[in-house]
Amino acid sequence: MELEVIAGSLPEILCDSIIIHVSEGAMIPGGTTGAVDKALSGHISEIIRDMPECGKYGETTVIHTFGAIGAKHVILLGLGKQSELTLDKARALIAVGMRAARKLRAKTVVTTVPDTGVAEDCQTAQAVVEGAIMGLYRFKHYKTGKEDSPAIEKLVIAIQDGTKIDEYNEAMRLGKIIAESVNYARDLVNHPAQYMTPAKMAWHAAEIAQKYGLELSVLDKEDMEKQGMGALLAVAQGSVAAPKLIALKYAGAPAKPEVIAYVGKGITFDSGGISLKPSQNMDEMKGDMAGGGAVLGAMLAIAQIKPNINILAVVPCTENMPSGTAYRPGDIITSMSGKTIEVLNTDAEGRLILADAITYAQKLGATKLIDIATLTGACVVGLGSFYSGVITNNREWLAAVTTAAWQTGEKMWELPNDEAYLEQIKSSIADLKNSGGRPGGAITAGLFIGQFAGETPWVHVDIAGTSDTDKNKGYNLKGGTGAGVRTLIQLAANLGRL
Repeated sequence: MELEVIAGSLPEILCDSIIIHVSEGAMIPGGTTGAVDKALSGHISEIIRDMPECGKYGETTVIHTFGAIGAKHVILLGLGKQSELTLDKARALIAVGMRAARKLRAKTVVTTVPDTGVAEDCQTAQAVVEGAIMGLYRFKHYKTGKEDSPAIEKLVIAIQDGTKIDEYNEAMRLGKIIAESVNYARDLVNHPAQYMTPAKMAWHAAEIAQKYGLELSVLDKEDMEKQGMGALLAVAQGSVAAPKLIALKYAGAPAKPEVIAYVGKGITFDSGGISLKPSQNMDEMKGDMAGGGAVLGAMLAIAQIKPNINILAVVPCTENMPSGTAYRPGDIITSMSGKTIEVLNTDAEGRLILADAITYAQKLGATKLIDIATLTGACVVGLGSFYSGVITNNREWLAAVTTAAWQTGEKMWELPNDEAYLEQIKSSIADLKNSGGRPGGAITAGLFIGQFAGETPWVHVDIAGTSDTDKNKGYNLKGGTGAGVRTLIQLAANLGRL
């Protein structure tokens, strides 16, 4: 979608749809809304008076202009109470407005930047672009028929101060890069497992590396055997699809010793292995690589934004399948770190592949770690679909991650790191066991991974509840959400400014 900034009179701009923001309880349109209202002979004022609910959060009301102004339609978009408007709500609202415009078959849409009261106008403009592009996302790779409504071709942001056009252009450029990277991660998650194999994940990583000049290495099964990656190989041994471990490096500050590792779980299909999952909703397990998808999506944006920081992406990829060669409950496996693990449940596989991936990231020089994974159903039970769970061994590093999450509107909730929970994952015949049982399951799973981070500052992010959604809501559409992508991008940008 093309983006443009225009400094001019809103009623005079030629377009298909104008999105006008209406606050709940505001009876007299002012500013740019007032100018459009005047050009429409007070129709907006009349609608607000007769239908005050049009200002409620997320409400859309369409006015056909019949040539009275440059736009064919005016879409009144309810902001809710002005005092409650946030940057992330603005991001979500424009997604609703843009989908309403698409239903009207609009090709060119004009909007203004709402006053959030908490951010600079250019920052809000970036959020508007993010929300528009994410909100218009459609996964149509396997659709054979025509779309019900055509794609919107152009979004124009109208401003009053023409001296700030360059600032707005840069903010909108960043917003587009970020949103398209989220949609890229969504595509990876939404593809079926027959396509999104470990080899295909590696192919996508190679595509990013080649286009943007990143350093890439991909380990195959033989390489993993040489590295002693017994945990990753154990999970992989039940599938005919060969495992891959992706290492993608962005060197934005070669002179700096610090290397931040983004480690993403890449289980391209999770049947549960011998500990087979119930058949109901097993189709959703194609998305068990959402952590790996988020890391690749973030690297796509980081390579374009070019922050002054070194980022290492490590994505262990495999299927978890039942077969005559699959690893079994009761097996003892030896991880790359040398720690031995008693397998109690083959469906607790994500933590196993992440254990070896974290050890490998440290071998490649990682000085700080963040792993992101659809790790546990327990996290979904505890936090639902609104918050990702986080756990850490370092308060300062956690603050950096959660600050980035807060800046992007991605919600995270800290889980306790208490030694008492470690008793649940101690084994009587090995160093660790891969399941601590149902009580505190999200915590013990995270702390299992933490045993391989050691003293390296580490944050674990469990996106099991946030990685997908079963309905359209704001800028998230049914299917993969791209959870974590924006946080990882923002974290790199923040660190690059230090």
